[in-house]
Amino acid sequence: MSLHPTLQPYADAWTHSVDAISEMVQPLAESEWNRRTPCPGWSVRDVVSHVIGLDCELLGDPRPIHSLPRDLFHVTNEHQRYMEMQVDVRRHHTAPEMTAELEYTVIRRNRQMRNENRGPEHMVRGPLGTEITLEHAYRMRAFDVWVHEQDLRTALGRPGNLDSPGAYVTRDLLLEALPRIVAKNADAPRSSAVVFDVHGPVEFLRTIRVDIQGRGTLETAPALGPVASLALDWETYVRLACGRVTPEAVADRVKTDGDQDLAAAILRNFAVTP
Repeated sequence: MSLHPTLQPYADAWTHSVDAISEMVQPLAESEWNRRTPCPGWSVRDVVSHVIGLDCELLGDPRPIHSLPRDLFHVTNEHQRYMEMQVDVRRHHTAPEMTAELEYTVIRRNRQMRNENRGPEHMVRGPLGTEITLEHAYRMRAFDVWVHEQDLRTALGRPGNLDSPGAYVTRDLLLEALPRIVAKNADAPRSSAVVFDVHGPVEFLRTIRVDIQGRGTLETAPALGPVASLALDWETYVRLACGRVTPEAVADRVKTDGDQDLAAAILRNFAVTP
């Protein structure tokens, strides 16, 4: 049984990233598992625990019964509490335990995908007890695992795969958030356009047009006379959009033209991950 053609690209992207993660963490010494990553509050061990935990949930495994400590400063809402459960329950696991569980989970997920006969619209369990389509679940796993692969690469000094299959899944998913960020969150003027020029391993030029009703739409055509434009490299775009850095920390890597107040408002609201 082969995967539905809609699901296959997401499965391929997930496989590419999770194999890269496995290869990176396999030789790590115990102390290296405690290295801080750009993901707020999470170490290398925590990021790998999160990857394992969410794939176990897609496998249908029950969530751990576990009480979170009260002093986790980075856990401030219900979504973060949900995600933290799979992480905190593994905080005392050794390096061999972590690599063994990761390897076993990847084997199980690969087997599940090989035998997958459900269609993209089939409803499955999502975070916080939500119901989501199988396509959405596959897409979010490809996005999530690629972003966390990059977290681990930063923590371990192993840059790479900025243009791998997961990078393009991530690009498309992040671009979908831009109309809301520009038109609603940053309150761009009506009947205006904002241009994003991204260079590097993944390159694109996109325009957000805001209509007379204040609704934003994503376009590939460049705008003449945009009210503001932002130029930045792909890695910085991802780190900002995923809440890994503040706009102030990467100010030297972002070039803005036009309405500076609007550009600043866009950057303040750029993070799309909860």
